[in-house]
Amino acid sequence: MDSGKFDPLIHAPNRLQICALLAPNEAVEFATLKEQLGVSDSVLSKHIKALEDADYVFPEKRLQNGRPRTWLTLTKQGRKAFADHVKALKAIVG
Repeated sequence: MDSGKFDPLIHAPNRLQICALLAPNEAVEFATLKEQLGVSDSVLSKHIKALEDADYVFPEKRLQNGRPRTWLTLTKQGRKAFADHVKALKAIVG
């Protein structure tokens, strides 16, 4: 059985939640993530930047009602890393 690969970058609680919220969706708006996590813009931006630097998350600016909004998606690499991390966590807890 593949026990996955523990990823310390994803394991930080806010980053783990970000990946968990993005995984089942094509894209999620920054404001939605902020609301779900209950964090400030700067805290969320910091965690997104860490995931983006690892090529796990791709931010995209889109216009919505004439206003720019940031939407985030998990990259193929990010989806694999998250899935492997979840497998590793499941292996740890048995």
